[in-house]
Amino acid sequence: MQNWLYYTTMLIKINENCSELIDVFSGLSQVMRCCCRDEAFCEGVTFHQFMILDAVAKVKELNMADLHQILSVQKSTTTRLVNPLLKKGLLCRDKADHDSRAVKLTLTKEGVETHKKVRLCLMDFYQKATNNIPEKKKTDVLECVNIFINAIKNSSNACSCSKNKC
Repeated sequence: MQNWLYYTTMLIKINENCSELIDVFSGLSQVMRCCCRDEAFCEGVTFHQFMILDAVAKVKELNMADLHQILSVQKSTTTRLVNPLLKKGLLCRDKADHDSRAVKLTLTKEGVETHKKVRLCLMDFYQKATNNIPEKKKTDVLECVNIFINAIKNSSNACSCSKNKC
C-alpha cells in the first residue's frame, strides 16, 4: 500500500512538471513567433535570413552544408532562405575550393552593412526585452535559458513525438 501511494504521488508530481513544461513551451512558441515568420522585420531581412548573414559573418566564408546544420533545416529550406539574400546582393555564392560540387557563401559589401544594421536593430530589441528582467536576475535568467536550450538539444534525438527529430 505504501509503495502504491509513493508511486501515485511521484506520478502526480511528474504530471504536474510535464504540464508546467508544456505551458513553458507554449509560451515560448507564442513569444518567439517573430523569429519564425517569413516577413521582414528590419532592413528587408527576415530573422532566418539574419541568422544566415550572422553565421557567414562569424566565419567570413561558410559552406552551404555547414549552414544546413546551423539552421537545423533541410537543404531545400536552406536554399529557399539563401536565394533572396543572393538576389538582394547581400551574399555571394561560389564553388568551394576543396570540391567543385560544394558551395561556399560570403557576405558582399552590402551584406556586411545590412548585417551590421540588422544586428543593431536586434540588439535594441533584446535590450528592451532584458530591461523587463529585474537587474539582479538577468544573469540567472540567461544562464537558465541556456541550460534549458541545451537540455532540449540534448534530448531531441530521443524525442518520441514523431518519427522525425524534434
